[in-house]
Amino acid sequence: MTPMLAAAGSTPAFGAIDWLVIIGYFAVLLGITWWSISKNKDTADDYFLAGRHLGWLIIGASIFASNIGSEHLVGLAGSGATDGVAMAHYELHAWCLLVLGWVLVPFYTRSKVFTMPEFLERRFSVSARYVLSIISLVAYVVTKIAVGIFAGGIVFGTLLPEMRLDLGFTVLNSFWVGSILVILLTGAYTVLGGLRAVAYTEAVQTLVLVLGSALVTWFGLAKLGGWGEFREVLSSDMFNLWKPLIPAGMEGTWAPVKEPGRIAWYFNGNYPWLGMLFCAPIIGLWYWCTDQYIVQRALGAPNEQEARRGAIFAAFLKLLPVFIFIIPGMICFALAKSGKVPELAFLVGPDGQALRDESQGAFPLMVAHVLPVGVRGIVVAGLLAALMSSLSGVFNASSTLFTMDLYQKLRPKASQHQLVWMGRIATIAMVLIGLMWIPVIQGAKGLYHYLQSVQGYLAPPIFVVFFLGVFMKRLNAKGCLAALVVGFLVGVFRMMVDTPVMLGLEGYQDGYTEGSFLWIINNIYFQYFSLLITLLCVVVMVAVSYLTEPPDEARLHGLTFATVSDEHRAETRASWDKRDVLASVAVLILILIAYLYFQG
Repeated sequence: MTPMLAAAGSTPAFGAIDWLVIIGYFAVLLGITWWSISKNKDTADDYFLAGRHLGWLIIGASIFASNIGSEHLVGLAGSGATDGVAMAHYELHAWCLLVLGWVLVPFYTRSKVFTMPEFLERRFSVSARYVLSIISLVAYVVTKIAVGIFAGGIVFGTLLPEMRLDLGFTVLNSFWVGSILVILLTGAYTVLGGLRAVAYTEAVQTLVLVLGSALVTWFGLAKLGGWGEFREVLSSDMFNLWKPLIPAGMEGTWAPVKEPGRIAWYFNGNYPWLGMLFCAPIIGLWYWCTDQYIVQRALGAPNEQEARRGAIFAAFLKLLPVFIFIIPGMICFALAKSGKVPELAFLVGPDGQALRDESQGAFPLMVAHVLPVGVRGIVVAGLLAALMSSLSGVFNASSTLFTMDLYQKLRPKASQHQLVWMGRIATIAMVLIGLMWIPVIQGAKGLYHYLQSVQGYLAPPIFVVFFLGVFMKRLNAKGCLAALVVGFLVGVFRMMVDTPVMLGLEGYQDGYTEGSFLWIINNIYFQYFSLLITLLCVVVMVAVSYLTEPPDEARLHGLTFATVSDEHRAETRASWDKRDVLASVAVLILILIAYLYFQG
């Protein structure tokens, strides 16, 4: 258990109104799940893609709710307390959703695929589909599923620290009870209702989440004394997205390896400018444009127009996390530092900076110590909404990948009923595997940091094969497969090197021998290492493709920009109007305003 959980024992009790709000929230979810089950037709198309009948409002809200999950409640707010607005770079990636809507949605919609690996099969080969499915499932286990479960434990451990469950042979504390409850409740409606239940519950959860998080920001600022006092208590560096490339006194330092007392190019002491500039967009484009977890909602649209508008709506919503997660985390630290909430004093270290482990509970601590009775229940419902929406989304995506890309390939004669039930079994299996990965996350340097680093190791090969595959028709199946395999193996190698150090296993408490090969690998910052994997994948894919035979032109029809027909272009042009363009421009302007404001 982290020190933060141990220190949260003075959490105020919930009032009757709080519990009524939470019970009402679950009653709404139960009603939506029941309605979804009544609509189910026991077919793969209906269970995994809601019959392709999702409208743009549901698609956008569902994308947002799936993304804004446990890693934001715990990790992003925690990073706000320790590093200020540094992680806002990732949250201002709303423009990536515009790339999804305007660039890739036309290809996905025309292909009528169930999964991203299936699209890769049509563009390249069956082998590419298998490899991507396996990479995606591994990525979901070590990031989204395990992180979601862990964050659920953090929230329950902070808000209900006295909760215990005696099993006879062992006693589960509030952290584990919370994790298990979140899994069971989320798994229930995901297994029973499929994507329809997931998408519609996420639409409701988006409303609850945004309202609840906005209340945390509002009451937190009121407790602190307003925005002016907020800026006064914290240093200007915490509000600065534009730190110098090389900090003062670091001139002449070019090594990308972190060294004691000599950290080159690091942003707010932790995030490098070059990494944010070049690596963060790679992770963003992979996540928003090619990840089954996100794109599955767009695949559930009836046509290109609804899918694109859903992506644009999600882009607007994606601008909110800076103000409803990062800012509350910063407010939490400001309240601790100013002494206005004495119960939060344990967050401040001897050097006056926020302690990283303790700060992971910044958001639920704000809920516990700042909000009044009644409002606390609304925000806790929002917390649960975020935890459950992120998990339900990844459960559904995982079951779709396993069932449609692996099981159906091995059992091509399986009935629609069998496919649906295999999807449910796959969901349960992924949950159990995710539970076993939690100890690794507990040793990581901050929840959000862990998530971004692992995604940085696994995202590059997928980003490369999708974007190069769509833009360069000369690239073939052999090049795609080589890039996927090489990139995946290098990423897994880095994870294997990092894991013993993160866990603090015997002999690895102090890391590897300084100057050794494994020490260098372990100490190269994750964003720089991600860039190395990306460049390696590009070189491998292009080189192998041009050293082997070109792909068959016939199979490329409509799958690359060079092979799109005039008819397809006309269909795409008819699917948007000036409203879509103006909305997209508005998103870009809002992103620019945020970057201009946060300059320290």
